[in-house]
Amino acid sequence: MDPFRKLIKLKTLLVDDDELIRDAFSLVFMNKRCFLKVTETAEEGLRALEEESFDIIISDLKLPGIDGLEFFRHATVSQPNTVKVLITAYGDEDVVSKAFGIGVHEFIEKPFSIKELITSLAMLVEKHNGMICKADPDKPETRAKHPEGITTKFKTRNKSKMQMI
Repeated sequence: MDPFRKLIKLKTLLVDDDELIRDAFSLVFMNKRCFLKVTETAEEGLRALEEESFDIIISDLKLPGIDGLEFFRHATVSQPNTVKVLITAYGDEDVVSKAFGIGVHEFIEKPFSIKELITSLAMLVEKHNGMICKADPDKPETRAKHPEGITTKFKTRNKSKMQMI
C-alpha cells in the first residue's frame, strides 16, 4: 500500500532553511497530490500557524533565529493536536529528550530518504489518527501553499537515519 494514501487529506507544514529539502519535499508531495506548506524560518512557520491549522508539523532543529525546539514549544501551545516531527543532523540524547518533553512525536536524523520519512509519517498518522484535526485543504481559509504556488502535504514518527534523494 502506498504510504501517501494516509496523507492525502492531511495538511502538513515543513520548516527547514535547507532549500534542497524544501524543494524535494514540495516536488514529491505535489506529485503525490498531498498538501504541504513550506517555510524557511521558524518565525515564518509561526505566522503560518496563526493563519491556518495543520495536521502535521515537521521542523529542522537548526534554523536561523528561533530554533526548532523553541518553534515546537510555541506550536504545541497553538496547535496541540498536531503531530510534530523534528528532523536534524545535530541530534543527541539531550535534544531528543527535550523534543519529546515538549510534545514532539518523532525524531529523525539527517540524512534521510523521502521514502523512509513518508513511511514513518504514515505510521504516525495511523497511530495518532484520533488526535489529528484533519484540516480541510479545500477550504480557502485553510489552504496551504508553497511560496512558488506549489501545494503539497506530509507526516512521520520513527527514530531512524535516512538518506536524502
